[in-house]
Amino acid sequence: MTDLVTYIFQGHDGASLAGYRALPDGEERGVVQIAHGMAEHFARYAHLTETLTAAGWAVYGNDHRGHGASAHVHGLGSFGPGGFQGLVDDMAKLSERARAEHPGKPLVLLGHSMGSFAAQLYLLEHSEWLAGLVLSGTAALDALQATMIAAAQKAAAAPEGGTLQGFNGRFAEQGSTGFEWLSRDQAQVDLYVADRLCGFELEEAAMASMQAFGGKGHRDPALAKVRKDLPIYIISGEHDPVVGEGLAHVNALIDSYRAAGLSDVEHRVYAEGRHEMFNEVNRDEVEGELVAWLGRVGG
Repeated sequence: MTDLVTYIFQGHDGASLAGYRALPDGEERGVVQIAHGMAEHFARYAHLTETLTAAGWAVYGNDHRGHGASAHVHGLGSFGPGGFQGLVDDMAKLSERARAEHPGKPLVLLGHSMGSFAAQLYLLEHSEWLAGLVLSGTAALDALQATMIAAAQKAAAAPEGGTLQGFNGRFAEQGSTGFEWLSRDQAQVDLYVADRLCGFELEEAAMASMQAFGGKGHRDPALAKVRKDLPIYIISGEHDPVVGEGLAHVNALIDSYRAAGLSDVEHRVYAEGRHEMFNEVNRDEVEGELVAWLGRVGG
């Protein structure tokens, strides 16, 4: 079992946030910084952390504001005055720490779902720090917004559910939790549902600040300044509602990257997969292929 160190680091405004670090036993190939998704926390990436450290990668991560052990700052579901941009700036502060503690080692940012939207924005501002970018359960956020609005409307029509459960649509008959859209592994879904720090609703202001980000991650002129050969690896489950019907939402993101001249964009789509490919029935395959891809950028 990898030893996970928990520590407090200072966010962009000096707030005390929960950070995590796991180191490999042997020589380090580089650092993978994990940005978790909405209504979850870093501890849900324990299996992925084990895989990465076993392959020689140091792993850093944090609980975003409004999440996990960082929720005390503004309350569960709140990003605070800095909004979604503040969350991205916190990630940059953690990167500064990781780079200082591992000088000269490549840094790869891995963002899942909401964390991937934050990673898209981070890319515009700090691409020079990165040796690679991994996006999981991702999409062009403006393309996804119609799906998010529909999910919110379903939640409003069924008060016992929430916005996230509004994504469950096609999977509703496969279980009773409302979160079957996350994974085909029902044990993982049940763990999520039983976790009091998962599945909650973002506060209205926090959701609005994230949605206001809209198309910035793939339409902003700053994308033209990202180095053209930066390796980008995108992981999608075929049946993830976030990626859109026929992968339309994630393809909109990929098309924008390629139109901006980014030449090293690889998209791995897993048949029958849902939203959380790192918690899917074939997660060993998913993680193994990620490690193989990381071998291209690792020291």
